[in-house]
Amino acid sequence: MAKKAASKGGVAIRPLADRVLVKPLKADEAKSPSGIILPESGEERKDRGVVVAVGEGRRGDDGELIPVGVSVGETVIFQWGEKVEYDGEEYYLVSESNVLAVIEK
Repeated sequence: MAKKAASKGGVAIRPLADRVLVKPLKADEAKSPSGIILPESGEERKDRGVVVAVGEGRRGDDGELIPVGVSVGETVIFQWGEKVEYDGEEYYLVSESNVLAVIEK
């Protein structure tokens, strides 16, 4: 039986291997640690988002499972990704290598 990937918020999308499902932040949600809103001319920030599901990881050359390095609920900076519409919401399915950083709070 397959291991169920971690998810949050009832999203019924299970990323495979080292993929990460990210919900992009809206401009009003993108704030600096001091509470300053980072301007984006009213558009959604497509480079920052919250991880809502992660795959179980990828297999190394020796067959050992290498887990994904981000967790559900973390805010990340990401690039590239497949846009996914689910239940009226927009998400991005990205490879772990396209998650550039975790924003520490």
